[in-house]
Amino acid sequence: MSAAPEKPGALAHAVALTKSIIPPLHPAGRPFVAGGALAALLIRAKSRRAGVLAGIFTAWLAWFFREPRRVTPKRPGIAVAPADGTVSHVVEAVPPAELGLGETPMLRVSVFLSVFDVHVQRTPATGVVVSAVHVPGKFLSADLDEASEVNERTSVHLRTDDGHDLAVVQIAGLVARRIICSVHDGDKVLAGQTYGLIRFGSRVDLYVPTGSRVLVEPGQRTIGGETVLAELAS
Repeated sequence: MSAAPEKPGALAHAVALTKSIIPPLHPAGRPFVAGGALAALLIRAKSRRAGVLAGIFTAWLAWFFREPRRVTPKRPGIAVAPADGTVSHVVEAVPPAELGLGETPMLRVSVFLSVFDVHVQRTPATGVVVSAVHVPGKFLSADLDEASEVNERTSVHLRTDDGHDLAVVQIAGLVARRIICSVHDGDKVLAGQTYGLIRFGSRVDLYVPTGSRVLVEPGQRTIGGETVLAELAS
């Protein structure tokens, strides 16, 4: 008779449970968290109270840079939310000129991220990056409609495996001063894959073809990589 499989020890179970609850850090946030932790230790040596406050700030940094695991829908012909946040606009708009998608309006779904939201961005569909372009600009409040055109941004043109042209745009805001985009022209990406990050408070626009069926309304909350924003036009 074969031996019964060994049950994991209490410590191993606790570690596994902790990992399932506490999301991992995005690599771009690790230097900030490490620096905050070191500063908290140094401050605590001089002032216990100030050290506690520094420790709380470090914990907030770790929470801000979290990259939770997500389960992305696999069905074809959809675009998932590129970010966590609140839908602020659903309008027809010409896609960013830097992507060369022409003057024909597309449907634009804008998601506003507060400083409390997960700030990593995820690709809305599986496909190939046609181009990724950074454009310097202003730092108006990201919830304003005009922020799509005048704020600093990084625009990505994505061509899906089934031939749809999408645009996803990371937009800086009043507090956000740094946009990180880790994809480049020609990269193959998967739906729900983390591809960027914005610090701190921002907006992400998704452009889908006219005729697509948008499934969200302004004011609705989205979960990046999971919420289906649109069924793409056939």
